[in-house]
Amino acid sequence: MATRLVQINMKAQDDAALGRFWAEVLGWGIDSEGPGVTNLEPVGFTYPDPVAVCIDIIARPEPKTVKNRVPVDLATTSTAHQEELVARLKSLGATPVDVGQGDVPWTVMADPEGNEFCVLEPRPVYRDTGPIAAVVVDCTDPREMARFWGEAMDWTLHEVTDDSATMRSAKGVGPYLEFIRTPDPKSVWNRVHLDVRPYPGDDPAAEAARLRSLGASDPGIDQSAIHWTVLADPEGNEFCLLAPA
Repeated sequence: MATRLVQINMKAQDDAALGRFWAEVLGWGIDSEGPGVTNLEPVGFTYPDPVAVCIDIIARPEPKTVKNRVPVDLATTSTAHQEELVARLKSLGATPVDVGQGDVPWTVMADPEGNEFCVLEPRPVYRDTGPIAAVVVDCTDPREMARFWGEAMDWTLHEVTDDSATMRSAKGVGPYLEFIRTPDPKSVWNRVHLDVRPYPGDDPAAEAARLRSLGASDPGIDQSAIHWTVLADPEGNEFCLLAPA
């Protein structure tokens, strides 16, 4: 058994407005499963497919209070493209932010609800990822996160150091998943988290048990009204185990 990363889940006070922003940024289409839920995926996309990690935006009344631990990095193809993208993002409502990055070649920004993301300088490694270069997870121990997620998913581990770890779909398409060492401890429920799915025919309960045996834990919430399983990775980052598909 194994899972694979299919989407990120993002909380928002206005899911529809934030969905329109990210759809414009990525050039993706918008759908909805009902009030308070906005789904984003590439136009013509057949879900799930590792060529893209989709975005589900869910309405929640709580405001954002701390820096997100799961931001995204946007890819660019040239310095001119990076400058053009930053300017377009500002026109859509994004703002530059200082998260202590110092003098770096990438630009840190926040979307209209304050969710941080980076517009990267052109890097050859991201030339074929699509608009999202990487989904990034802040952590204190990239090696342990690589160990857990490397066993939890069937993605390929590309690099592991004390400061970072990088994974990508075994098919060599779509964005990377990166774990970056940060000194800041997790302090609140993550407003952005990973959603993973088993493959068709897998037993969700058995998969949840397997993930727990690898180091996942239960976050201690009432899950009686949902048809998926909420777990937390070894550093306490919540993630959802969805139904096989």
